[in-house]
Amino acid sequence: MKQVNVQVAVIGAGSAGLSAYRAAKQTTDSVVLIEGGTYGTTCARVGCMPSKLLIAAAEVAHSAAHTEPFGIVIDGQINIDGKKVMQRVRDERDRFVGLVVDAIDEIDPQDKLIGNVKFLTETQLQLDDHTTVNAQRVVIATGSRPTYPNAWDDLGDKLIVNDDVFDWQDLPSSVAVFGPGVIGLELGQSLHRLGVEVLMFGMGGKVGPFTDPEIMDYAEKTFSDEFYLDADAKVNNMQLNGELVEITYIDKQGKEQIKHVEYVLAATGRRPNVDNLGLEQIAIDFDDRGVPVADPHTMQTSISSIFIAGDASNQVPLLHEAADQGKIAGRNAAIYPNIVTGLRRSAIAAVFTDPQLAMVGLSYQQVTEKLGGCDCFETGSVSFENQGRSRVMLKNKGLLHLYGEQGTGRFLGAEIIGPQAEHLAHLLAWAHQNRMTISQMLEMPFYHPVIEEGVRTALRDLNAKLKLGSAMTSECMECGPGC
Repeated sequence: MKQVNVQVAVIGAGSAGLSAYRAAKQTTDSVVLIEGGTYGTTCARVGCMPSKLLIAAAEVAHSAAHTEPFGIVIDGQINIDGKKVMQRVRDERDRFVGLVVDAIDEIDPQDKLIGNVKFLTETQLQLDDHTTVNAQRVVIATGSRPTYPNAWDDLGDKLIVNDDVFDWQDLPSSVAVFGPGVIGLELGQSLHRLGVEVLMFGMGGKVGPFTDPEIMDYAEKTFSDEFYLDADAKVNNMQLNGELVEITYIDKQGKEQIKHVEYVLAATGRRPNVDNLGLEQIAIDFDDRGVPVADPHTMQTSISSIFIAGDASNQVPLLHEAADQGKIAGRNAAIYPNIVTGLRRSAIAAVFTDPQLAMVGLSYQQVTEKLGGCDCFETGSVSFENQGRSRVMLKNKGLLHLYGEQGTGRFLGAEIIGPQAEHLAHLLAWAHQNRMTISQMLEMPFYHPVIEEGVRTALRDLNAKLKLGSAMTSECMECGPGC
């Protein structure tokens, strides 16, 4: 049995693990990076990058099919070559993965170990049956995996997760998507726009990442107008019927329907990969999902020499958050016991549907839980349906809510469905991180005509409700028409 003695062992070579390794190496050379699976981050292999490739193809197809309102008529049928669509997705996906693998190849071979890890003690790790690692400190960065009800395994290879979509050789004719969250909405809408019949089923009425009831209702109506979406579905049965999956459900009119689809896409959430690490061998504290509890500012668990980062931490499963958490965890593991608080940025999340979805700072639920009991906040609102630049581009669908604190006038957060929400969210996140007030945000420059003028309208509405500015007017000559 090979023995390895190090100061820091990082388990997992994904976004968080690579960030942790690099951060630790800035302080000590005694670091190993352990990977039990395939090199290449979740983002590059099966997450944000391949999904955006599919979305890009869907956007082109949708735009080509909707030129007539601009007075531009495309004669002839628009043909979607599913094989070429998926070929580009796979080729570009592989290129992104290759860039990650190239970066890993540059790491000193002595710092890399391959094997599945089990904790023997707080400081001793077993890699398969070949290596024991004695590590003074450990960073867990093992990522996550899709999860779905075990009963669905009966569907065999007709049940897929988002990881499987990007290996398709061609587009199917039909897919039932379970879970209208971030992954389900992005993939479901894209497949629909690429000519795939899509049925989408949810539970409890939740759509996207939203917690604001008005924003969620708007999102449900918007996507339901484009493809079948039941956010609180009643599915009675799902079984294989030859080469298809037969789904029996009650539709939104209360009638029983039977549909046959080629695939069932489970977009029902992800589970942190911590259940096979042998953590039951050590006295570590878990949350109610069986994930080690960690301080979000230091990434330190209840065992002071063990840190956790990325999707494995069950905090915010986004690449930029994983990178930040990894950096904090890796640095603190290296300088332990003199750990420090790391930089945690304002929360920002985007969903690349059309219209796009975004969350910034505190969600509506978080604001109401913290301040709702005393009516200490107000909501500023704008619809993009009559917003000038949005109408010009025929992208005039959406609703923006901004939350502001009574008394201080400080900007608390936002929930958005609307055009170019990814860009609006960045502006709002920068304002949130700088703890700006609504009045200060209104002092920033706004060009005309731009979608950002909608943000100004919502800010003015919020400022007036906070009694920090004049009441809103129905027509604003300063802004120009439709702003």
